[in-house]
Amino acid sequence: MSEEVLVSVADGIGRLTLNRPEVINALSHRMVEIITEALDAWAEDDAVRLVLLTGEGDRGLCAGGDIRAIYEDARNGTSGSLDFWREEYRLNNLIATYPKPYVCVMHGFVLGGGVGISAHGSHRIVTGSTQIAMPEVTIGFVPDVGGTHLLSRRHRELGVHAALTSGRLGPADAITVGLADHYVPVEQLPAFNDALAGGLDSAVAAFAVQPPAGSYPEQASWIDTCYAADTVEEILERLDAAGETAAASAATKIRRASPVAVKVTLRALREAAELDSLTDALNAEYGIAAVALRSHDFPEGVRAQIVDKDRTPSWQPPTLAEVDDAVVASYFAPTSNLPFP
Repeated sequence: MSEEVLVSVADGIGRLTLNRPEVINALSHRMVEIITEALDAWAEDDAVRLVLLTGEGDRGLCAGGDIRAIYEDARNGTSGSLDFWREEYRLNNLIATYPKPYVCVMHGFVLGGGVGISAHGSHRIVTGSTQIAMPEVTIGFVPDVGGTHLLSRRHRELGVHAALTSGRLGPADAITVGLADHYVPVEQLPAFNDALAGGLDSAVAAFAVQPPAGSYPEQASWIDTCYAADTVEEILERLDAAGETAAASAATKIRRASPVAVKVTLRALREAAELDSLTDALNAEYGIAAVALRSHDFPEGVRAQIVDKDRTPSWQPPTLAEVDDAVVASYFAPTSNLPFP
């Protein structure tokens, strides 16, 4: 079996290459361990000036965590996922605080956990193929890996829109919402990667260009108005009344998602916006994830979307009106054994 992450050092660059292209480099527990071990070793290594994270294959950098393993954990009532999330979240924070430049090429699909190992980096490169999303509400989960922190910071209502609809952000919108920094045309990526040996700033200056226009500028007015509401129900009322085709589509997507998950997600995003640090947000997300692991909707959402692929999850409760406030509050109860005590 080939190594799931290829690790090498050359020309002052510590290279990490996700190496599971058959599953769009879905992130396993072992991959988290390998990346963490390499970053810890390179932090004080003078032979490494910067870190470069890429993914094998043309389909994407990373399709998220190994959700099938988490699904089996949820079904069997075991707790291995809690250990995985704890180490994954610590890796997310390590990337965010890394003492050397951490360059990530976010090509193709960058979903869920893929956002966690890329969007916390210091230099985040998107291309024409980039599609970034936090699609957790479609499986009865909540944006994690620091996603609530990232999506609630810059243009936060666009972040709420992306989270509640599981919307995919292209390169320009990813930069706007604060998940990426620079756009490099996909055909220039090999030359950009090679140029890093001569210096990070010069490589960015030589290859980064303005991305094609995204959808947010023309949709900003209704997104900012609709998602500023205090509740999911009011957001839907505003979307229904907006008179925009894209707004109506957004409302449909929200109504298809887990009612519990969308309510918990909105509260998590609002609270993350008020937290002082990424570590605080990751601790809050860990508590939410621990509750979700034992919920009905999370394993049911994974079953419907990924395992059986019938796309017909049976949510409990099935409507927003039936979601009890106490159920939402239970996701925010104090949790022990947090990633950051």
